[in-house]
Amino acid sequence: MNRISILACTAIAGGLVSIASAYGQPNTKLRPDRTVLLYQEKPVKIDDPVQGKTIEALGLEMNEENGLSGAEKINQAGNIGNISDMARFDLYFPKKPNGQLMVVCPGGGYSIVSSYNEGVYVADWMLRQGITVAVVKYRLPNRHWEVPLSDVHNVFRYCREHAEEWGVDKIGVIGFSAGGHLAACATTLYTDAATRPDFSVLIYPVIAIDQTPSHKGTRLNLIGNDETWTSTEGKTADQWLADQKLHEELIEKYTLSNKVTPDTPPVFLAHCTDDTTVPVINSIIFYNSLVSNGVSAEMHIYPRGGHGWGFSTTDFVKKDNLGYARSEFETSLGRWLESQK
Repeated sequence: MNRISILACTAIAGGLVSIASAYGQPNTKLRPDRTVLLYQEKPVKIDDPVQGKTIEALGLEMNEENGLSGAEKINQAGNIGNISDMARFDLYFPKKPNGQLMVVCPGGGYSIVSSYNEGVYVADWMLRQGITVAVVKYRLPNRHWEVPLSDVHNVFRYCREHAEEWGVDKIGVIGFSAGGHLAACATTLYTDAATRPDFSVLIYPVIAIDQTPSHKGTRLNLIGNDETWTSTEGKTADQWLADQKLHEELIEKYTLSNKVTPDTPPVFLAHCTDDTTVPVINSIIFYNSLVSNGVSAEMHIYPRGGHGWGFSTTDFVKKDNLGYARSEFETSLGRWLESQK
């Protein structure tokens, strides 16, 4: 792992951070045991209602910046925007670990990170299964397409290094919407054994950024709009041709059904037919690619529920859009995860 330093600076969060009273609470008292700052050299103030009892700073080197500056922005739904060098992950440790750890990639169209619905609420459910959890508050790409996956790879490396200490045998990844795209990147674009997930869970994921019906915002925030690539303004002929080539390569690479191989880890998919934000065809083309490559895959398509239902049960919110099938979803996912031990 590329590091400036791995600092053993861990401090009591209460002595380092303040929680902005204007922010809404996530309707759960659950808080992480530890928050790990990826690129800070020492623990610093975090304006986030959900943060660890202790803060650790890794001081990793950023191979590429995302061009964002200024403070993060968070609303009462826990949607965090403008994440840059404060990228981090929250660690939750179950009382009785079952040997699994889940790296969680919340969604948000690559413009925000949905840290409650697809973060702390996910951790709440996973902990009850005995699963150790790392919720990633990753840098937003801002058209720097390699940045979010770089953060997730760094989380995987850290968790692999500490797996024995935590009683972890297998590390998986779960992602939602654009976070599902990020989790699918982790599932197919790993660089070595440390960054390869042992299993993958994709919930209403964005898979395609080609002409397949998908989520335009995810594509825009990841690689930019087509006009930027196709414009000839201010470009030489060679530069324009190079842009066309790179644009085609990025579309092919980040349409992740293209990247499945027989070495891709087992995948569980869940989606709703009436999802108009990320059409269900995204999960279907990924499932077909998995099957074609002989990869173990399980897919559940529910008739209604729309988009963004995550783990927002009525324990946390007034209305659960997947309420009619929530118990079925949780039972299926729990059974599948048990089979991955």
